[in-house]
Amino acid sequence: MSTIRIQTAQNVVVEYDTASVGDRIVAQLIDWLVMGLWTLGVGFVLDKSLDSGTLKNTFFYVLVAAPLLVYHPACEIFFNGQSLGKQVRRIKVTRLDGSRPGLGDYLLRWLIGLFEIQITAGTVALLAALINGRGQRLGDLAAGTTVVSLRPSQQSNDFELTLVPPGYQIIFPQVAVLSDHDIALVRRLYQQAVARHNYTLLNDVANKVKTLTGIQTTLHDEPFLRTILRDHAALLQEESTR
Repeated sequence: MSTIRIQTAQNVVVEYDTASVGDRIVAQLIDWLVMGLWTLGVGFVLDKSLDSGTLKNTFFYVLVAAPLLVYHPACEIFFNGQSLGKQVRRIKVTRLDGSRPGLGDYLLRWLIGLFEIQITAGTVALLAALINGRGQRLGDLAAGTTVVSLRPSQQSNDFELTLVPPGYQIIFPQVAVLSDHDIALVRRLYQQAVARHNYTLLNDVANKVKTLTGIQTTLHDEPFLRTILRDHAALLQEESTR
């Protein structure tokens, strides 16, 4: 598994593990399974409840063909870059600047995906992802996105969170309003959430910190909290040298 370094609009460099080709294939297979089960289930209900061939075909297109056509963009738009298969494999779509993709990004990935995934059974997408150093298929290249793993890096330990590299620039000076007790609680909850893959807890903690500090950012929850902890450590270091 390779990594990708993303520099955000706040000049924060975040390192993600790119989603492996295996994870992406399994996620796609799961999505196809979900779509297949939906088709069989709705088709069975329509077959048992409707006699008219014309009416049955109309309902089939409305209840099966249309939902399957927009399955991927709809899931990724409403589930923050994840289809059901991606949720199972804990991978997601993100922009190369670390921000959440917009509606146009998802739609562009989907339109190109109709060719490179659906028409070619994923062959073109697979070759593109293998050749590209950032795990991007053609749709990702066009939209400026990639797919990353949400599995936490083993480097996210207490030492790494309090280590301030030489020349480090504080990203969010608003962190100064947080007390030492606040930071200790954030660190404990952050590590607990990362260890348990509890993304709901990460989101709750990130939102609470944003409320207390007034920070507005497009960073994802995990790198945002990691930056907050690093900024606080940098502030303490500055105060100790005065």
